[in-house]
Amino acid sequence: MKRVGILHPGAMGAAIGGALLSAGHEVLWDARGRSEATAARAARFTDAGADLFTRSEVVLSICPPDRALDVAASAAGFGGVYVDANAIAPATAARIALEHYVDGGIVGSPAAPRLYLSGARAAEVAALFAGTTVDARVLEGDPYSASALKMLYAAWTKGTAALLLAIEAAAGEFGVAPELHAEWADSQPDLAGRLERAQSAADTKGWRWAGEMREIAATFGAAGLPPGFHTAAAEVYERDR
Repeated sequence: MKRVGILHPGAMGAAIGGALLSAGHEVLWDARGRSEATAARAARFTDAGADLFTRSEVVLSICPPDRALDVAASAAGFGGVYVDANAIAPATAARIALEHYVDGGIVGSPAAPRLYLSGARAAEVAALFAGTTVDARVLEGDPYSASALKMLYAAWTKGTAALLLAIEAAAGEFGVAPELHAEWADSQPDLAGRLERAQSAADTKGWRWAGEMREIAATFGAAGLPPGFHTAAAEVYERDR
């Protein structure tokens, strides 16, 4: 049994924490300054308050990407294993200067997520989830390969969703939305459903995805590829708020 801290129990963090509980681990969190909704999600966890880092053997950071570095900074001096499972670029992950760092990337829904892990102690973290709803997969090689995989996966799923939102907005401006939808029905019948899902997701998560698009743009730039599409995708999500 391990004592695992969760920063912070949003929908995904609460699901990850629940999986750890089911495996027999103690799950800690810090209730200070958190909302009632967060407290409700974390009702089964132990509120360690300011002692979260001193009481935890492993800490998982699951937060909006533009908060990842600040959350990591709050862990300065932590001697246990720190897992950053946020949607950040490999170069951003490399800025987290903690001794026992494990890079993470989450793909899928809270009900059955896949947690990709890389770094020297990745296998140790993956073992925490044995027999749970979390499919933990260790990536060999570069210590930041989990972040790279997450970025490239989301580049397609959330990037193309932003493209559909932009197309729909432009079609409305030019007055051809009904005709475009009719053409989709004839030649691209899956796009109407994809657009509906993109609109629904943007309504609730667009504020978070804008930062993720910028991290993806940085990932493409680091690979020597044009970052512009995902920079524009970030703007689409910000406009759609």
